[in-house]
Amino acid sequence: MSKQKEEKTNVMRILEQKKVAYTAHCYDPEVSGIDGISVAKALGQDSAAVFKTLVAKGASGGYYVFDIPVAETLDLKKAANAVGEKSIAMLPQKDLLPLTGYIHGGCSPVGMKKRFPTVFDESCLAHKTICVSAGKVGFQVELSPGDLLDLTGGATAELCTGLS
Repeated sequence: MSKQKEEKTNVMRILEQKKVAYTAHCYDPEVSGIDGISVAKALGQDSAAVFKTLVAKGASGGYYVFDIPVAETLDLKKAANAVGEKSIAMLPQKDLLPLTGYIHGGCSPVGMKKRFPTVFDESCLAHKTICVSAGKVGFQVELSPGDLLDLTGGATAELCTGLS
């Protein structure tokens, strides 16, 4: 498995090109699974600091990227409000690869085929670093939320159900 640890994803290359400090993390998806809570456990990370990337389509036809802690659920009303849409719906899984260039379980807010408005749950600001997918199942990158917001042109908002 030592070769896998040396492998770089496009996300890692983008971070290096932009001179953004990050730490790469690898996990074996066959052992730990690809659900976010299992990934956080496999990496020894607090699940509140490991974020999943979700893509949604607004009533206007626009696409949006939302990053939330892996143990949380996206509140569609809060998400729609955050991007100024009347409503939003999750993108069907079959549409993820053609739209973003990423597959389910390996979707990153960095390096999509096209840049979409991106919103991170405001809880990201409570952490020195957070983890997001490195664009491939089995790989994560850990970096500061500020760097991630700058890189993606992202904003923050309250996005999760049950949080106040």
